[in-house]
Amino acid sequence: MNYPEQLSYTTGHQWVSLEAQYAFVGITDFGQRELAHIVAVDIPYLNKTLERNRFLGSIEAAHAVLDLFMPFSGVITEINPDMLKYPGLINRDPYDTWIIKILVPLIDNGNLLLTADEYQALVSQ
Repeated sequence: MNYPEQLSYTTGHQWVSLEAQYAFVGITDFGQRELAHIVAVDIPYLNKTLERNRFLGSIEAAHAVLDLFMPFSGVITEINPDMLKYPGLINRDPYDTWIIKILVPLIDNGNLLLTADEYQALVSQ
């Protein structure tokens, strides 16, 4: 499986790309393979401030649902419209299909994220 080095990861199978004061969040290759055929994504908190580790939405697959949690405290400023219309994009290219964009005023908890090597060790257990 593929775990790009430039990304950070959560134990909940999400990837995070930090760009200035924004964090783009998606699901990892491992996560999408575990879910298999993704049919819907539900993110009910657009333009809402959520605390780190708070439930932010879910990904529904044919036989399972994965809950998503905030990797940082911040405001969800955007939900990927292409992904909402075609949730299967996550299965085709999980690292180019971000789910949400978060405005993060201060990224002070980045050390709680995993590196690519740490995440690979986690999913290899």
